[in-house]
Amino acid sequence: MLQIRLVQQGAWDMPVDSMPLAVGYLKAVIDADRSLDGEAVAEICNFRGGQKLQEMAMALFGGEIPDVLAFSVLGWNYRSFGALAETFKQINPRGLVVFGGTHVAYQSERVFREMPWIDVVVNGEGEHCFHELTHYLLAHRGEDFDPVDIKGVSYRRPDGTLHSAPDRDRINDLDVIPSPFLTGAIPMADGAGNFRYDVALMETNRGCPYKCSFCYWGGAVGQKMRSFSTERLAEEVDLFGFHKAPSLVLCDSNFGLLEADEEFVELVIKTREKYGYPEALITSWAKNKSARFFNIVRRLKEHGLQSLFTLALQTLDDAALTNMLRKNMKVNQWESLVDWLAEEGLECYGELIWGAPGETPESFFAGYDRLAKKVSRIAVYPMLLLPNTSYVEQREVHGFVTIRGEDDDFEYVLANRTSTLAENLEMQRFVFWARVLGEQQFLRHVWQPLSDLAGVTQSQAIRSVKEYFERSSDPAAVAFLSKIPVLAESPAIAEALRSLHSQPELQDLVREWWQEVAVPLFPPQWRKFAAALYEFESWSRQVYVIPGGDLPKGWYLSERDGAEWYQSDLVSLPYDMPAALEHWETTLAEGPAEQETSFVFDARPGYYHNLDNYEIAAQHLATPRKTDAIDLLKRAG
Repeated sequence: MLQIRLVQQGAWDMPVDSMPLAVGYLKAVIDADRSLDGEAVAEICNFRGGQKLQEMAMALFGGEIPDVLAFSVLGWNYRSFGALAETFKQINPRGLVVFGGTHVAYQSERVFREMPWIDVVVNGEGEHCFHELTHYLLAHRGEDFDPVDIKGVSYRRPDGTLHSAPDRDRINDLDVIPSPFLTGAIPMADGAGNFRYDVALMETNRGCPYKCSFCYWGGAVGQKMRSFSTERLAEEVDLFGFHKAPSLVLCDSNFGLLEADEEFVELVIKTREKYGYPEALITSWAKNKSARFFNIVRRLKEHGLQSLFTLALQTLDDAALTNMLRKNMKVNQWESLVDWLAEEGLECYGELIWGAPGETPESFFAGYDRLAKKVSRIAVYPMLLLPNTSYVEQREVHGFVTIRGEDDDFEYVLANRTSTLAENLEMQRFVFWARVLGEQQFLRHVWQPLSDLAGVTQSQAIRSVKEYFERSSDPAAVAFLSKIPVLAESPAIAEALRSLHSQPELQDLVREWWQEVAVPLFPPQWRKFAAALYEFESWSRQVYVIPGGDLPKGWYLSERDGAEWYQSDLVSLPYDMPAALEHWETTLAEGPAEQETSFVFDARPGYYHNLDNYEIAAQHLATPRKTDAIDLLKRAG
C-alpha cells in the first residue's frame, strides 16, 4: 500500500482550522480512482498558522511513515515545509517529496538548489500531475525515479540532473476534478458536529484575464477563465449551508465578471433562505465593474448577505499604473463606484501597494489621501516580488533591491529606480502605522472630521501618531516601538494590535495624542465635539479578551438572539454621535448640536482568535444602540 501524506498550513494563527482546499483536491482525485483501492491511500495533514515546526514534525512522523509527502507551498510556509521535507528524507531516504503551488511552480531551479531533498516540483495545476505520479510510483516500485512521460513536472533524475517536462494543458472541463466537499475528502464537521473551519473556501472558476505586473494570479495561473458547472456548485453550496458555514470565501480572481457569477449568487441566496447560512460572501471582485456587478451587489443586500467590497487600486499614480500594466483598467474610475455603494448603504475599503516602480513617497501620500476622502479604511501592503510575474522578469529594468522576509519566503522590495532605500525604510514605518490604525480600524470614525474641520489628511494624522510615539519617553511607547520591524510584515501588525488592545497604557497614549495634538486643531466651537468623538471611537473597537481572562473594564457578557455577545455599560455622550456621523454633511453645515444621548455597545465575541484575519476581524467591531438608564435597568432585571 502506497502511503501518501498531503500537507497544508493556514496563514493565520487561529484556534480553528483553515480549509485545506488545495490538498483536498488531490485527495479527492486519489479517492475517486477505484483502480487505486487497496493500492494507495491519501491522508490530509492540515496545520494551523501558529503551529511550531517540531509539532508538525511529530504529527507527520510520529506514527507510520509515509511513502510520499506532498506539500501545498506558499510564501509563508516555504521554509518550514522545506525543513520538514529534510527530516522526512532522513527517516525515509527512498520516500518522495513533492512541492506544488504558485510559490514554487516554474521555480524548480531555485527550489532544487536550496533544498536538495525535494524530488518533484509541480508546474501549474496539480490534480492530473499528482494522479499520474501516483500511478507511476505503483507501476515502478523499487525502480529509479524517472517519470519522463508525465507533463507539468520538474524533478531530479537518478544521475542527479534536473529535468523539466513540457507544460501540461490547463484543465478545460473542471468538473473532471472530483469535488473535495461532496466526496468527503475534506470533512465538514468536527467531533461535536459543528462546522470545523473559520470559513468555507471554494472555487467557482479558475484563471484571470489580466496580467498585472505584481500579481501571479494571471501570470502563474493563466489567462483563460474556466468554470465549474452550476449543478456542482449548487450541491457544494447546499452542503456548506447544511453545515452552517458562517462565511463563504471564493478563491476566484474576478468574481462578477461572468454571467455564471449571477447564477451562483442566486444559489447562495437560495441556500441562505433554506438554512440561514452562509451569512457572508467574500471574494475578489472583478477589477472592471459592469452592470452585472451592480446587480449582484443589490441581490446580496436584498437578502442580507454581508460582503466586502474592495477597491483594489494598488496605486493612483499614472506612472506606477503604467508599469503595473493597469493604466487602462476601468478600475481607475473608482469614485463613482464608491458613491454608488454609499447610496446603497454599503461600505468598501481600498487597497494600495507601497514600493511600485514609478511611485514616490509624495505621489503615494497624494494617492492615499485622495482615496481616503472617499474611503476611510485603506489596506496598505509593502511591495513583494512574486514568482512568475513581469516585475520579476524585469527586475533590472526597474532597479529592484529586495530582501526575503524574516518569517516567510516573500521577496520584499527595499528600493527601486524611483524610491531610495532611505525613503523606503521610512515609508515602511508609515505602512506599519497605516495598517494598524487604518486597515485594522483602530481608528475609523475620526478621519473625516479631522480632514474637514482640522485640515489634516488621513496620512498626516497617521504620521502624527507615529511621531507622537517616537517623541514619547513613556516606557510603554519605547517598548512598543522597539518591536516594530524594518518591514511592515503581517505578523508584526498582529503583534502590535494585540499590544494596543491589551495594554491600557498604549490606549492612553493614543488618547493623549488626540487630546494634545488633534483636538486643538479643530475650530474652538468643535472641540467639545472632537473630544466626544474620540470617546465614541474608543467604545466602537473590537473587544479583546484573552481566553480565560477578564473582559475589559466597562464590558460584560450578554445574550442576543440566543447567542453570547459582549455588551458595554451605559455610555453617555453630549452628542448623538451615530446620527452626526451618518449625516455628516448636514452636521458640518449646521455645526454640532448638543444632545445628551445614551448608548450601549454590542460586540461579537471571538476577536482574540480572529485578529490576524482583517476580513473576519471587521465583523467584531462594536456597534452602538441608543438607550436610557431606565431601559437598561429593565433589561437587566
